[in-house]
Amino acid sequence: MDYDIWFRPFVWIDYRLAVLFLVIIPLILLIWAFVQKVEGIQRLLTIYWRVSSLVAITIYLMIAQYPVSFISGLMAQILIVVSLWFWVDINDEIEYQTSGALKFLFTSWRWATTVYCFLGTLAFIPFLGCAFSASVMKTAYCRVWFEVPLLFKEYFHANSKVEFLGFLGITSLVIYVVYLSYFVLIKLGKQGRSASPQ
Repeated sequence: MDYDIWFRPFVWIDYRLAVLFLVIIPLILLIWAFVQKVEGIQRLLTIYWRVSSLVAITIYLMIAQYPVSFISGLMAQILIVVSLWFWVDINDEIEYQTSGALKFLFTSWRWATTVYCFLGTLAFIPFLGCAFSASVMKTAYCRVWFEVPLLFKEYFHANSKVEFLGFLGITSLVIYVVYLSYFVLIKLGKQGRSASPQ
């Protein structure tokens, strides 16, 4: 491990919050929405999971320590916020057709995740330099972000090579960018905010 970085504890806290807000809670809400057959929340959470897959892609890119992981990590947080609020028809459906504990907890999670991603984006901006400079990339200032992904590899991919996991990350990123580009340039242009990435 590199020499101590004062913000290392905050980086680990950020990863823990990401697991809570971006994985555990939305998974519970999605299952709950399917059980109660609340279609508006189902649709929005399905879109959320597709968009937030960029977070998982970023983890694999960071395992391989690719500089592009800093860009994808920042974009993931921005796109998550967009995915939670952009769809005007789904927002209206949730607002006017949904009630009860699920709606309350979903709304609370949506606002909490928005705040988390907004603050996370601001905090991550100073690290964008890691994506554009090989010398900066080698410093502990940047490499501290790789510690949790490498621990993830030890737990879940102990027998896999870093190069293979990096290949999976890059391939997934290319597919993600192609799909997102198609949606933004073609589907969204035709249907506007009523379009959804089906």
